[in-house]
Amino acid sequence: MKTKMYATLLATTLALSACQPSVDQEVAVDTGEQPAPIHVQARNPQVMAMAESSSVALAKSRNVAKKMAPDQVMGSAMPYGMMLPLERGIAPSIKPDFNVEAYSYVQEQGFVVVENDPLSTFSVDVDTASYSNIRRFLQGGQLPPVGAVRIEEMVNYFTYSYVDSATHPVAINTELGACPWQPEHKLVQIGIKAKDIAHEDLPPSNLVFLVDISGSMQSANKLGLLKKSMKMLVTKLGEQDRISMVVYAGAERVVLTPTSCKDKETIVAAIETLAAGGSTNGAGGIAAAYDLARQGFMPGGNNRVILASDGDFNVGTSSVGELEKLIEKERKSGVYLTVLGFGMGNYHDSTMEVLADKGNGNYAYIDSLQEAKKVLVSEMAGTLHTVAKDVKLQVEFNPKTVQGYRLVGYKNRRLADEDFNNDSKDAGEMGAGHTVTALYEIIPTGVELEEASVDPLKYQGARPAKQSTEILTVKLRYKLPKEDSSRVVSAAVPNTSVTHEASADFTFASAVAAFGLVLEKSNYAGEMGYGNIVTLAKQGRGQDDNGYRAEFIKLVEQAELLRMWNR
Repeated sequence: MKTKMYATLLATTLALSACQPSVDQEVAVDTGEQPAPIHVQARNPQVMAMAESSSVALAKSRNVAKKMAPDQVMGSAMPYGMMLPLERGIAPSIKPDFNVEAYSYVQEQGFVVVENDPLSTFSVDVDTASYSNIRRFLQGGQLPPVGAVRIEEMVNYFTYSYVDSATHPVAINTELGACPWQPEHKLVQIGIKAKDIAHEDLPPSNLVFLVDISGSMQSANKLGLLKKSMKMLVTKLGEQDRISMVVYAGAERVVLTPTSCKDKETIVAAIETLAAGGSTNGAGGIAAAYDLARQGFMPGGNNRVILASDGDFNVGTSSVGELEKLIEKERKSGVYLTVLGFGMGNYHDSTMEVLADKGNGNYAYIDSLQEAKKVLVSEMAGTLHTVAKDVKLQVEFNPKTVQGYRLVGYKNRRLADEDFNNDSKDAGEMGAGHTVTALYEIIPTGVELEEASVDPLKYQGARPAKQSTEILTVKLRYKLPKEDSSRVVSAAVPNTSVTHEASADFTFASAVAAFGLVLEKSNYAGEMGYGNIVTLAKQGRGQDDNGYRAEFIKLVEQAELLRMWNR
C-alpha cells in the first residue's frame, strides 16, 4: 500500500513541477473528502490532463494516509500542500480562488552601539494574533508571508512562570543566558507579569460586540466560527455583566440593546440571527459601538468594545489613517477595545493591528474553536480586564559590560527615549494575568562588533561610565486604569557568567524567537535551522498543561517539511 501511495505522490509532484501557479495563487491541495482543484497555468498544454488526473489520484492517496498511524505519516515524504494530521485547529484547507491578504512589513533593525545610544524604549505588546495566524498558514500547507511574522506576538502567545509583585499590578522578571543563534552573544529575557484576579473578583463588564456581517465574512471559518466563539464567551459571563451588539455591512444597526447576562437566551438568539451580505462600512459600525458602550457605561466596571472582523473595510472611512484617527478619538471615552480577527484569503491584518494598538486594546486571531476558548474563556480575565495601561519599558545598557544590543521583535512598538517620561504618550495595556516577554541580544565587551560605526565626535568626548558590574537596568512605567499619572518600577541585571542551566521558560522563549527569525528570513538568525529549534523547544517544554508548547514543536516540524517541498 505504501509503495503504491509513494508512486502516486511522485506522479503528482512531477505533474505539478511542469506547471506554473497562477499569479495570485499558490498550488495547495485540500485534505477534506473532496479533492480541491489545482489552479495552474501550464508551461506545456500537454501537462494539463496529467495535472487534473494527478489531483484526483492525490485525493485517493491522502485517504490512504488518513488510515496510517501519525508516526507513519510523519515518516513519509509529503508533497507540498498535503497536511499532517495536527491535533488542534480547524483551519480550512481549501484555498480561496484569490488572495488579497494585507500585511505591513517593518524593516529589521540591526545592533545599536551602546556608546552612541545606551537607551532602548518601547511599548509592551500583549497581542497574540501573529502566532495563531502563522499556525493557520502552516496548517494550511504554506509558509507565512514575512509581513505576518511579529516575533513578540509569537513569544507572548505563551505564558511563563513569572513572579507577581506584592505592591504593583505589574512586576519585572529578568534572566541572562546564552544566545542560541549566536554563541558569542548573550540573551537577556525581560518578563513582565500582571497580577492575577480570581474570576469571582472581576468587576462587572459592559461589553459591546461589534460584528462584521459583510459579504466577505460569509464562510464557516469567518461568521460561522465567530458566532460559536461569541456564544462561548456568553456562557462564561455572570449575571452582573451586560452585552449589547452592533452589526455593520453597508450600514450599521443595533441588533441587541444592553442586556443582562441573566437573560442569556435572548443574547444567544440575537447571535443566531447574524447572517453575512453586503459591503463593509467599518467606521460607521465603530462609531455606533462606542456610542452604545457610553450609553451603558459602568463607572467601576470593565467597558469594552469587541470588534470581530476580517478587516476588509471598503465603504465609508476605509483608509488606515482615517480609521486610526477615529479609534484614537473614541478611546478617550474610557472604553477599551479587543480586536478579534477571522478568516483567510482577504484578511487585512495590517488594519486590525492598527485598530487594536490605537484603541487601548489587544488583538487576537481566531483560527479555531480551541483558539476561541483560549482567548475568550481560559484567558478571559487577561483579554477583557485591564490592570495597567500605557505600559512602557526603558532599558539602559552599561557600556562597561555591553558593546551593542538588539531588541528582538517589537519593530513597530519602538518609542523615542523622551516618550518614556511623557504621560500623554500612548502605550500598551496589560490584562489580569498577562505575561509580556522581551528578548535583547547583546554583544559583550571584548567581542567583535561588525555593525557599521561612525567617526569619533569632534566636540563631545565619551563620558566615563560609573564602575558597575551590571549589564543593564530595566525601568517600567505604567498607569492604573482610572488614573492619568504614571508610576515607575525598576530592576537591574548583574553581569554573571552564563554557566548555569537556563530555565525552561528562557529556553522555550528563545526557541520561539529563533523560529520567528527563520520565518522572517532575518539577517541575524545565524546558523539556526528548524532542527535546532525543535531541539531547543523540547528542552524548554517544561510543564505544558494545555499542550501549546507541544503544538509549537509540531508547527516547526511542519515548517521544515514545507521548506523541503518548496525547494
